[in-house]
Amino acid sequence: MRNQTSSPSTTLTTSEETVDATRARVRRTRRNRRAAWIASGAIVTVGALVGSGFAVQSAVADQERRVAETAAIAEGADRGIDQLDAAGGLLAAHAVKTAEDTLKAADATIAQAEGKADASELASTVATLDDYTYLAPERVFELVDLTSEKVDEVKAKVTEFEKKAAEKAAAEKAAAEKAAAEKAAAEAAQQAAAPAAPSYPTGPANPSGAQAIARDLMASMYGWGSDQFGCLVDLWNKESGWNVYAQNPSSGAYGIPQALPGSKMSTAGADWATNAATQITWGLGYIAGRYGSPCGAWSHSVSVGWY
Repeated sequence: MRNQTSSPSTTLTTSEETVDATRARVRRTRRNRRAAWIASGAIVTVGALVGSGFAVQSAVADQERRVAETAAIAEGADRGIDQLDAAGGLLAAHAVKTAEDTLKAADATIAQAEGKADASELASTVATLDDYTYLAPERVFELVDLTSEKVDEVKAKVTEFEKKAAEKAAAEKAAAEKAAAEKAAAEAAQQAAAPAAPSYPTGPANPSGAQAIARDLMASMYGWGSDQFGCLVDLWNKESGWNVYAQNPSSGAYGIPQALPGSKMSTAGADWATNAATQITWGLGYIAGRYGSPCGAWSHSVSVGWY
């Protein structure tokens, strides 16, 4: 019978099993040692506690104190969270209120600036702030500050515009008042420089004789009315007293109109020396040709003493 030899695979397996067994033994030994250490520590601790009641009470008190402190810390943490939540709500509410007040003031400023100042930048900022309900409070406050700056800028422009407009209106009013005063002064000066309207005499309401003839002739021949008749009456009262035969001894003037010489009246009729109608006809023609009207002749006579 042949001697059998171990194969290499069998030998390798046996060696591995030996190593594993050795490792397991080492681990058991370590566990046993740790258990011994723990047991000895426990015995020592129990002995110390049994030997001193004060030590036991202190340990219990310390444990209770640590529990209380832990509970206080937890309660404080919960309370801080609640306070943070409340503070956050107040901040958001303040942001909303501030945004609404700012938008209200900005809208009023934009309306006031119409036709007076450019408010386009303010309007753009307002459009952004209008979305305040979707924005964080910090962003809302930033936009509020920016909007307030734009409001102040627009208000300053409006104030400057209104100031210039008021100055312009005041200047125009002052110029108009000055022009009116100058015009009134010029008219007053013109009236003061103009000669007063002459006061003409008034003729008799019911003339007779030569005066009646003169009134009818002046109306039919020249269209002169009663206003001119009074001047004629006074003019020839002064010259001849309406006497057909009146004669100026120094100049030789003759008749009612005091023609010089009297023969000039022959152009009106051959009976010029005795007929009142002939003398009046010539006299009216003389007055019309030289003075334009009886009142013109009367004014000249008053001025220089003759006509």
